[in-house]
Amino acid sequence: MVVEPISVVIPAYNEERALRRVVGEIRQVLEQAGVTHEVVIVVDGATDGTLAIAREVADRVVEHPVNLGYGRSLKSGIDAAKYDLLLITDSDGTYPPKRIPDLLRYADRFDMVVGARTGQVYHGSGAKRIGRIVFRWLSEFATGQTIPDINSGMRVFRRGQILPFFPIISSGFSFTTTSTLVYLLNGLLIRYVPIEYHRREGVSKIDPVRDALRALQIILEAILRCNPIKAFLLLQIPWWALAFLEALWGFLRGSALAWQLAYLSAATATLLMGLGFLAAALVPKSKSPVQPIALERSRQQESQEASGK
Repeated sequence: MVVEPISVVIPAYNEERALRRVVGEIRQVLEQAGVTHEVVIVVDGATDGTLAIAREVADRVVEHPVNLGYGRSLKSGIDAAKYDLLLITDSDGTYPPKRIPDLLRYADRFDMVVGARTGQVYHGSGAKRIGRIVFRWLSEFATGQTIPDINSGMRVFRRGQILPFFPIISSGFSFTTTSTLVYLLNGLLIRYVPIEYHRREGVSKIDPVRDALRALQIILEAILRCNPIKAFLLLQIPWWALAFLEALWGFLRGSALAWQLAYLSAATATLLMGLGFLAAALVPKSKSPVQPIALERSRQQESQEASGK
């Protein structure tokens, strides 16, 4: 397991009920594992006793005088962190601190280690499950990889690797979604570790409709930026479906109009396919600003072996 020092970054907005307990459990776990650490709490415009508690239990407190959002809080905490290795987690008691060593075990081989949430509390209502299925499918379509949990708030990564991506990583609630997509689309390696997810303490700050639309926007933006042909492939789907239904209507009813509409819909889908190939040819391939940690360490080892000869 990685034993290098770690900075724990915790965003907190009106979380006085659970903050002290969460920090205490994190420290206990890291001390038992023999990991040197610091706790950085970002108090994001809290109006309750969160700031006072943070000053008691944290090694470093960053205060936003007004509420700037989840992603902006994480960016502030990452900027303020002393160590390169980072752990982010929430202050509401939903993530289990006892599983931190399980994530750290993979930190020397993967660029990001994500606690993939499980359990009834995570899955939630039927509407939430459907939304997660849709977003998961879109994300996996965009990246070509399996993504068990795209927006888990408990993950380990390195400051030096994520800072170059700050300009394109969301400063809102979708910080975790964006960072997952950015890492995968730039060839970085992510390991998912199943963890339990608990019911939060206090009041949720999530707006389901607003945050769902924002997440959808971010996924589509990522597709357009990194693999535009897939965006046009997505746009084709409803047109091909419409062409099929119109052709079926024409076959069953013998309607010439239905066949004409089917040809028109199929032509539109074909045009979108052509535009997708054109966009893929014209959009320059961007080079990742960072190298995967496994590649860097392999090069370091080769260099050390060469110097030792």
